Amino acid sequence: MPRTVTIDLPDLAATHALAARLAALLRPGDAVLLEGALGAGKSEFARAVLRSASGDPALEVPSPTFTLVQSYDLPACAAHHFDLYRLDGPAGLAELGWDEAREGIVLVEWPERLGGLAPADALRVALAQGDAEDARRATLSGWDARMRALAA
Repeated sequence: MPRTVTIDLPDLAATHALAARLAALLRPGDAVLLEGALGAGKSEFARAVLRSASGDPALEVPSPTFTLVQSYDLPACAAHHFDLYRLDGPAGLAELGWDEAREGIVLVEWPERLGGLAPADALRVALAQGDAEDARRATLSGWDARMRALAA
């Protein structure tokens, strides 16, 4: 059973700090599944991860809401940011390049649309609104071997 850790993120800086810790731990083949309601901060979190992993705080990271996937050449490997909100299920993933994307890093919003293609070894990051406007609560599960460094 994967270990689960809940972290209160009082502001955007804390959210970005968690994203930076995650970016430092990413390696080829990793999947990060971002869960939460509309407006929970999934895209903001993915943007912060990608900016940190690229080493470019000004990296343009548009939401893939309409394109469904945006790809990035990071120093370590390619990364792919999927937003599956508009996808009915896993059937459309092949034409989005899912299998090829899995060779690099994938960040997936609305991962329930992956169905049986959801990687069992993924890190799940569930985001929820906190008490203040920019506050979030992140519940992390999976990645037992790397969880300590992530939750520090």
